[in-house]
Amino acid sequence: MSCDVSRWSGDGALTQRLVAYLGTLGAIGELRVEDAAASRFETDYHFVSNEIFIRFARRRRVERTRRFGFLPVSRIVFEPAMSLADLAPRLTAEAAIGAPDYADDGMLQYLRTERIVAAYQTRGVKHVEMVRLYAMPAEPRALSG
Repeated sequence: MSCDVSRWSGDGALTQRLVAYLGTLGAIGELRVEDAAASRFETDYHFVSNEIFIRFARRRRVERTRRFGFLPVSRIVFEPAMSLADLAPRLTAEAAIGAPDYADDGMLQYLRTERIVAAYQTRGVKHVEMVRLYAMPAEPRALSG
């Protein structure tokens, strides 16, 4: 698995746990982590938004059909080894990650909130982390030009 973290600042404990867990799965071919533009840091409020793009590994399958209704033909078909729908129950079963707060066909979203109060402070800081997981296309697209 290749993992590109060049566009990620490294902020976000949940994002770090997700990247570590996804690295253990054999069905992941490529992983790209980026900071989202929505991230904000103020005096008493931290909002960290990260995006994880996943390209699932491809598995090979032989498909047998008939051409012209009678001529047997086989062809090799490559299909993703997993989908986001398959990934969601695995992440839910992981105690350190849990169930996504929102899920649809193209995205899984996690939203975690905690209040951090440092020593000798009364107010503390509200820390909100949002992580979105997207599936990338199975094959890299060729550039036209």
